[in-house]
Amino acid sequence: MLAIYKALSKDDRKSLLDFAEFLMSREVVEEADKVVPQPNHEPRPDKESVVQAIKRLGRVYHMIDRATLLNETSTLMTQHVMQGRAAIQVIDDLESLFANRYRTLLGQTSTDKDGKD
Repeated sequence: MLAIYKALSKDDRKSLLDFAEFLMSREVVEEADKVVPQPNHEPRPDKESVVQAIKRLGRVYHMIDRATLLNETSTLMTQHVMQGRAAIQVIDDLESLFANRYRTLLGQTSTDKDGKD
């Protein structure tokens, strides 16, 4: 890219830099527009199944891409169904999983806004 830049005329170099600055400013605006919504907390029912808990947490943490949680939720569901782990323990872990993923999402967005990696 440097070789191409050096081969350009003075006016073309200026145009290229102007365009690059425009692209960069557009990225900053797009990042600033990313706001992570607050969870829609719902009370945890007294007698809730693991499947119901996953559905509830999906509604509460609607901003989290559920596909990114598939492996962990499947593992916890398997522990409950196949290994007999108590539903209440699995649901506690699911709540922690969703809450941690939400905190991670918040951290990524605020890091992006600050321009840090």
